[in-house]
Amino acid sequence: MFMIFRPSKYLNFIVLIGLLALGEIAPGADNIRKTPVVQAVSKTLSSVVNIRTETVVEVRDPFTELFQDFWNPYYRQPRQDVRRSLGSGVVIHAEGYVLTNDHVVRRATKIRIKFADGREFEADRVAYDQRSDLALLKIKVPKGLDNKFQTIRFGRDSDLLLGETVIALGNPFGLGGSVSQGILSSRDRQAPREREILDIENWLQTDAAINPGNSGGPLINLNGELIGINVAVHRKGQGIGFAIPIARVQESLGEFFAPEQLRGLWFGARVKIEGNSLRLSRVEPNSPAAQAGLRTGDKVVQVNERDVTDFVGWAREICGRELKTVRIKIFRGGRFLSVPVTLLAEEKVFNSEVIQERLGITVRTLTQNLAEQLGMSFYGGYLITKVEKQSPADRAGIESGGVIQRIDGQQLESLVAFAKDILSRRTGDLVQLSLVWEIRRGVFLQRQSGEVKVKIR
Repeated sequence: MFMIFRPSKYLNFIVLIGLLALGEIAPGADNIRKTPVVQAVSKTLSSVVNIRTETVVEVRDPFTELFQDFWNPYYRQPRQDVRRSLGSGVVIHAEGYVLTNDHVVRRATKIRIKFADGREFEADRVAYDQRSDLALLKIKVPKGLDNKFQTIRFGRDSDLLLGETVIALGNPFGLGGSVSQGILSSRDRQAPREREILDIENWLQTDAAINPGNSGGPLINLNGELIGINVAVHRKGQGIGFAIPIARVQESLGEFFAPEQLRGLWFGARVKIEGNSLRLSRVEPNSPAAQAGLRTGDKVVQVNERDVTDFVGWAREICGRELKTVRIKIFRGGRFLSVPVTLLAEEKVFNSEVIQERLGITVRTLTQNLAEQLGMSFYGGYLITKVEKQSPADRAGIESGGVIQRIDGQQLESLVAFAKDILSRRTGDLVQLSLVWEIRRGVFLQRQSGEVKVKIR
């Protein structure tokens, strides 16, 4: 059997193939160019900002100051110098909350934020965590202007794939709106920076180009989701950059918007963003949240009968009212539960009585006024005013008059934090107290310091 060729039947097909070969017709060419990287960038670039800061510092001349008393009528005031720096950030809430590295804005006297579309605003540093090198900014929007901004979507801390394509966005060397592509090289690097006191585990490592000015910008996956905040580059290598992982970002944001931080009310649980909802990431034992029956992993649906899907909405509802009892609606095990939680004033729970009960010492906050009354040359920390006989502190050799400045090497932020730390310990645990005390011998004042380990009772 023979096949009969009919030119009219195949002529259009042959012409079409020829035109495609010549590049005259390219169906779907735009779709080919819109790679997953392009799509991810288009989703997130409008939420990325450039940060410019100004810091006013006083420049003194030690030689001139040496003769200040002699030349006082002609003594020149310290010269003020303005230092400028660059960084990046990303909008995490539509009302203008921006996340960045704390070292970008730590000492800034003026912060300006610029979007990819050219809009510029001033911003304030409203919260920070130096140990994670994260800071939260709030854009100051003039009246009459749109105060809503595009936000970035959060990735899941449990969904980071080694070797997956990642994208770094930011403002390297002042070149705003820059994009660099690489892979996720590691999920558990330890990369402390020089002269920084950081407490970050499991840094993300990437070979996406991260340069000065990228600090504070987002590291995203191909879904356009935030998986880290760019923070550093290895000075001695190429293609080795680091980012703060999304898990630590979530942890810091949970602290920023916690009732304890905002109103001094003990709730005892933290939340994190998961998709388009909030979930309890941690519930402290014996806390009001735990006693009310809340558990780690509970999905938060409503607070006080209002839907909450982000940190700002959470804080507004749980802290924005005078009522200390809040009703939280959660989703657990396929069903909805409504749980009333009564928040407690922290100072009534975590106070000097807790410290006395567990260590056997009575302490007072060493304020400047108290230090002056006692003739002490310094202030700050917690003055030991009494040591209970046969208590753990007494057996450790602690005497009244010493000043506690650190516990297990950590600076004490407040008496509440001190008592909370002590209360969280188990009976028999050892805590290391850093003490400073002064001994006066005639007109001379001698300062001594030491470390003492005390067993919790």
